Amino acid sequence: MTEEHERREGHEGREGHAVQGIPVETLAREFGTPVYVYDAAVISEQFHALRDRLHPAVEIFYSLKANPNVSVCALLHRLGARAEISSLVELATVMTAGVPADQTLFLGPGKSEAEIEACLKVGILALICESIEELALIDRTAGRLGVTARVVLRVNPSFSVKGSGLTMGGKPRQFGIDEELLLSSTSLAAAHPSVRLTGVQAYLGTRFLSEETIVANTARILELAERIAAHVGFALELVDVGGGLGVAYFAGERDLDVELLTDGVNPLAEDFSARHPGTRLVMELGRYLVARSGLYVTSVRYVKESMGERFAVADGGTNHHLTAVGIGSPVKRNFPMRLLNRKGAAESARWNVTGPLCTPNDTIGRGVELPADLRAGDLLGVDRSGAYGPTASPVFFLSHGYPAEVMVHRGKAQLIRRRDAVDDLLGPQTLIPLR
Repeated sequence: MTEEHERREGHEGREGHAVQGIPVETLAREFGTPVYVYDAAVISEQFHALRDRLHPAVEIFYSLKANPNVSVCALLHRLGARAEISSLVELATVMTAGVPADQTLFLGPGKSEAEIEACLKVGILALICESIEELALIDRTAGRLGVTARVVLRVNPSFSVKGSGLTMGGKPRQFGIDEELLLSSTSLAAAHPSVRLTGVQAYLGTRFLSEETIVANTARILELAERIAAHVGFALELVDVGGGLGVAYFAGERDLDVELLTDGVNPLAEDFSARHPGTRLVMELGRYLVARSGLYVTSVRYVKESMGERFAVADGGTNHHLTAVGIGSPVKRNFPMRLLNRKGAAESARWNVTGPLCTPNDTIGRGVELPADLRAGDLLGVDRSGAYGPTASPVFFLSHGYPAEVMVHRGKAQLIRRRDAVDDLLGPQTLIPLR
C-alpha cells in the first residue's frame, strides 16, 4: 500500500501505525486481540464525500448487513443516513441507535410473520416484498392488525449486468419478483386490500467499481420502476435503485471516483424528480460506507516453516474474517495486510497467515509480503475490514466466539462490543440429565 493509501485509511503511515493518533499497540494492550478497530473519522469522510456531491433528491440508506454494530449505525444516522434492515435484531438495533421507524426499510427473501408484524406495529417506511406469497402474508398480517402495509415491490429484472462482485438480479434468484410475472399481473393491488403498493426496488449486484455501470444500472432501474408502476397501477412514492457501490481491495483495483459517479447519477435523478416530484429516491449503501474504516488486528502466536513455506499462526483468522479469503470469488486474492507494531526488517518474505482453527482453510493471507523476521507477538492488520467482518464469519467455530470491536471517535477509543467470554458461549446451552 502507498503512504497516501495508508493515510486515507485513517492510519498514520509506516512510522506509527496509529488510528487518530492512538498507536495500534496501545489499542491491542487495552482491548486485547483479535480486535476490530473502526475509525469514525473515515466513516464520516466516506459518507460526506458522496453525500455532499449526490443529488439532494437521493436519500442514502445504510445497509446494516455490512456492519450491524449499534454504534456504527448511530454514527451514520447522525451523519444523515437512514437505515435498511433484514431482521428483528436489526430492527431493534436501528431503534436503539435512534433511527426513526419511518426512515427504515425492511427487506429480505425469507421474512417471518413475526418480523412483518413487528415492522407494521412500529410503522416503518416500507416492507420491500420479494415474492407473491410474501405479499399475501403481509396482506393477511396487516388485515389482522387493522393497518395498511406500505409495500415496495422488489423486482428481479429481465436484464442483467456485468461488473458485479456478486450478481443479485437478472437471473433465476430467490430475490425479488420476476419482471415478467409483474407485467402479466392485472389485479395485484385489488387482491391485497390491506396493502398499499408504494414503490419499486431493484438490486442488481454488489461491489461495482465502474462508475459507468452504476450510472447505467440507475437509469435502467428508474425506467423499470415507471413501467412496473404504470402496468400494476399504483403511484410511485419511492424508487430504490439499490446500490452495490464497491471499494477496492485488491491489486489492480481502484476506488470509485465520486465526482465521476455523481456527474452521471445526478442528471438522472434531476430528470426523474422533474417527472415525479413527489417520489423519494433511495440508494442503499453498506460496504461503501464502512469498509475503509475497519482494521482487523490479530497477534502472531507462532512462526514456522513447513516444506519450504513460511507460516505465521495468529490468534484470529477466518473465524472472524471469512470475507478476507474471497468467499464467492473464483480468484482468491489477499486483502491489504501489514505489520503494525514495528517497521520490520528491510528484507521481506512471503508468508501464509493462518488462524487458530483446525482446518487448512483457516488462511486469511496466502503468500503475503511481510518482514522476513516476523516473530511471535507481532501485530498484523488487515485493512479495509469494516464491512462483512465477524458477522459474515463462523465466529462460533471451535467456540472461539465473537471478537472485540472498538471505535475511535474524536481521538478516543471506546469498546463498542466486548469479546465473547466462556459464559457467553456456554450460558445459552442446557445440560440435560443423562441416565
